[in-house]
Amino acid sequence: MEYYFQTKQMSVGYQGTPLIRDITIHLDKGEILTLIGPNGSGKSTILKSIARQLHLIDGVVYLDKKDLAGLSGVELSRSMAVVFTEKLQTEMMTCADAVATGRYPYTGRFGILSREDRQAVNEAMELVHVTEIKNQDFTKVSDGQRQRVMLARAICQEPEILILDEPTSFLDIKYKLEFLSILQELCRKKRLTVIMSLHELELAQRISDRVLCVKGEYVECFGTPENVFQPGYIQSLFDIEIGRFDEANSQMELQAAQGTPEVFVIAGGGTGKSVYRRLQRDKIPFVTGILFENDLDYPVALALAAEVVAAEAFEPIPKELFEEAKKKLDECKQVICCREKFGLLDKANEELLAYAEEAGKVGNFPYEMKK
Repeated sequence: MEYYFQTKQMSVGYQGTPLIRDITIHLDKGEILTLIGPNGSGKSTILKSIARQLHLIDGVVYLDKKDLAGLSGVELSRSMAVVFTEKLQTEMMTCADAVATGRYPYTGRFGILSREDRQAVNEAMELVHVTEIKNQDFTKVSDGQRQRVMLARAICQEPEILILDEPTSFLDIKYKLEFLSILQELCRKKRLTVIMSLHELELAQRISDRVLCVKGEYVECFGTPENVFQPGYIQSLFDIEIGRFDEANSQMELQAAQGTPEVFVIAGGGTGKSVYRRLQRDKIPFVTGILFENDLDYPVALALAAEVVAAEAFEPIPKELFEEAKKKLDECKQVICCREKFGLLDKANEELLAYAEEAGKVGNFPYEMKK
């Protein structure tokens, strides 16, 4: 199959020494590829090598069947736009002036903007919603606005492929979501192909068509988010020893409290997550149950609880599991119930609460620990 963007046996590095070898990537037009991996693993080196800012150690990069190494500087600029983390030297430029520098592949030796060039600048600024700040000093706008201006600059270059290195760095959550939403819309409307690196795994999982995992001398994994974000893989990729990342929900949790459990939490349906996290912050080890394995609370419980009493999804809770939960409850000083009502398959938890009330162990939340 012929792909729009391909690398074949690409090796990248510095001064002739390979850092990552035999990188194989293939993308269709309009797809988004995200590079993830530990700090210093070589994500930026790969991006800079694709963008010809670094010489390839080995291999070939193709864009629409053309070897990028054979393109002239102007041809490359018309095919590819790059947004890296380095600051643009603006020197008294307005935001519109900064965006207009993206037209340099088309303006000729003297850099004079034609009517078509100005129209391209205006359209790019409208597309990323920065028209209202076009006359403001580029150095005095917010980080989020500056990042969108740089995206507009890249867009008005009219590239076929866009390279971005950590484009959401230093942006708050509002601007992260705005920026990536605009990027996704560009891929749909203009069939722009995007290759970028991201630290935010949850965003990479949501926006990407393909994910490239970088670690060590070779690429560890390349595939769709569904193929890459398998249980336990991110834990291994980043060598996570303290805390936990849940691929199914894109959630990170801190390390569980250590020691003998003091609290039993009756939860379910997502009601227990905030209680689990509060207990973790207070360094109080706890047991929770009885949770169905498909429950919203279950992934957080696995990360933060000392023990989880879990039942098979969509099945009645077996009597032996109920007895196990009672035993764990007896060993705790206090019981916190996060539930207000119980379903037909959940009667065992209702009975568990009644058992705890008879024992005088049920406390309120926020709580004062029973002595």
